[in-house]
Amino acid sequence: MTVSTIRARHRAARRPSTPLTEIANAASEQMGTVGRRTAVVAAASGLAVTMLGAPASAANQGEAAGSLPAVDTTSLTASARAVLETAPVVTAPAEVSWSFDTPTVTAVKPVVKAATTRTTTTAASRSETRTAVANSPIPQSVAGNAVLEIAARYVGTPYVSGGTTPDGFDCSGFVSYVYGQLGISLPHSSSAYLSVGTIVSAADALPGDIIWSPGHVAIYAGGNQQIDAPRPGKTVQFRAIWQSSPVFIRIG
Repeated sequence: MTVSTIRARHRAARRPSTPLTEIANAASEQMGTVGRRTAVVAAASGLAVTMLGAPASAANQGEAAGSLPAVDTTSLTASARAVLETAPVVTAPAEVSWSFDTPTVTAVKPVVKAATTRTTTTAASRSETRTAVANSPIPQSVAGNAVLEIAARYVGTPYVSGGTTPDGFDCSGFVSYVYGQLGISLPHSSSAYLSVGTIVSAADALPGDIIWSPGHVAIYAGGNQQIDAPRPGKTVQFRAIWQSSPVFIRIG
């Protein structure tokens, strides 16, 4: 019986092959074929690519094996150079100094005026009192009547017992002063008026006539109005006739 022995053959050990391995091997072969170095130099006028490589013989071999084609740098950098040529040139000195104007500020101390105190005088009080008498309207009968026009000037004059001047009047002092401006002299006594003129009825009374009642005299202003110096604390004013049975006296 013949026994034959056949030994099995084993493949030599090797690294596993993958798609990435094949790409790496292809890249290595091409790099060996090219066998050159490149340097890119950037300048203001454009880009210059200089190919620094092996001797001419090696270059010829590389080109024969499929070297990279030449690059036309002039056309590639034409647009960039055109922009640089037309761009404005900005220059600045090495040393620059600057300054600014400082405004002048002047402080002014405010002037505070001392408060003034108004001094009230008799004349000022009388003027204010006359202005304040708004409830004493001047009747229409005053216009054109000499007696009433004079009497109306003293509306607001304060009552002063025994007074016969614009500084202050009592009732008879006021009537005698008004008539005195027309050159007619009258007594400074209310009781004496019954004998200085002509008594007329109320229906016949005219503006400017005198109104008499016991202890008081006034000047008739027409209608139911009179002007007089009433009593202490009051002022000369036009007001309604308050006497119950007044006597009308006409002078002249």
